Amino acid sequence: MSSSPTSDTQPVSSAMQVLMPQMGISVAEGTIVEWRKRPGEWVEADETICDVSTDKVDVEIPSPAAGTLTRILVEPGETVAVGTVLAELGAGPAGPVTDDRPAGPVTDSDPPHLGSAEARSPESAPPAGEAAERDRSQVYSPVVRRIAEEHGVDLKQVEGHGIGGRVRKSDLLAFLENGGGKGPAERPMHIESPYKPEAAKEAEPAVAAGNGAAPEELFGPTRREPMSPMRQQIARHMLESRRGSAHCTTIVEVDFSRVAARRAELREAMSRKGVKLTHLAFVARAAVGALEEHPVLNASIEGEEILYHDDVNLGIAVALEDGLIVPVIRRAQRLSLEGMAAAISEVAERARERRLEPDDVRGGTFTITNPGQFGAVLATPIINQPQVAILDLEAIVKRAVVVTEEGSDAIAIRPMSYLCMSWDHRALDGAEAARFLGSLRERLEAGRAE
Repeated sequence: MSSSPTSDTQPVSSAMQVLMPQMGISVAEGTIVEWRKRPGEWVEADETICDVSTDKVDVEIPSPAAGTLTRILVEPGETVAVGTVLAELGAGPAGPVTDDRPAGPVTDSDPPHLGSAEARSPESAPPAGEAAERDRSQVYSPVVRRIAEEHGVDLKQVEGHGIGGRVRKSDLLAFLENGGGKGPAERPMHIESPYKPEAAKEAEPAVAAGNGAAPEELFGPTRREPMSPMRQQIARHMLESRRGSAHCTTIVEVDFSRVAARRAELREAMSRKGVKLTHLAFVARAAVGALEEHPVLNASIEGEEILYHDDVNLGIAVALEDGLIVPVIRRAQRLSLEGMAAAISEVAERARERRLEPDDVRGGTFTITNPGQFGAVLATPIINQPQVAILDLEAIVKRAVVVTEEGSDAIAIRPMSYLCMSWDHRALDGAEAARFLGSLRERLEAGRAE
């Protein structure tokens, strides 16, 4: 098989299948985000042929060999199992693409592939109304939507060259380079409310009847957008967790005075080493120590069995522009405070730069989330399955509290925060959850987080 096209344009004589690969030890399926090539185009061996989203991580799928892309069998937005045939490559050079499917009647469930002459012919093109409707419902990748929002671009104005006219990242960047876009998008201000009491009254019986079609007059202008693959995965996981676990939440208040003092002592020295020392690093290190004392929290449930893990594989929730991802720091019990701070910074940076691999988000035994960095003061997080607990660090704020010094009570200003932990009542009871949080609080308030 040659690695580049030649002048020979004979029809393709054989085909090679592009399969959904096994992208991690426990990855079972993936969602096609975007095809980089179209039927009829030449693909080099190991050249990226499509992008796949799996468990909130986007992965580039390389071509298994050089050849012409003849058929695409899984369209963007479709989720399929590992081993599914995604496309076919012809062994010959680039040339006319033919529909080589087995002969048989064409039904609505078996449309011609996009590379066929029938699909490209004007006679088979959908009516203008159907094309406009298809354009309105087009699924854009998260990257394309984010760039469009940043530059105020209406994606309907961008000519797409992907499968079925799909707008790719390269199409949008070319549009911007040619002068498209007008800076950050601004929402129009509506001075007069579109709400019409008379129309709303007429619609009330229909809404009460549960026909599911709420009139625009009740809500004003709206737009409908499909969930991104990441948002769909988060939705599925959260619903499964709520259905499968007996969620409870326990909360303790912690005085971070000694943590703040120790952080001030160490921050400059660690900064010279390129390590950013945060409050989260102290909490993570103290949590690992508390988990060693209370191993039932470092566990997972399989059927009617509880699996107790020797290693603390610590998940750190990282907020992205279009969702949330939880990369895992493996064997966190081996890390010092400095090592923990460096590991947290490293996984967070790779997550935000989309450089995580599928296995980087697998195998966690306990998770910490940190909405306090955005100013939140109280929350009830959802457990990251199949774990049995998730710890939530809220905002550290100065408050007036009663402290006991030299046998007398006094009011003092201290940096305080709430630690909220959701836990699975199937695996443990409230007393054990409270003991774990008590141990964690004691470590932080005594400065034993190192």
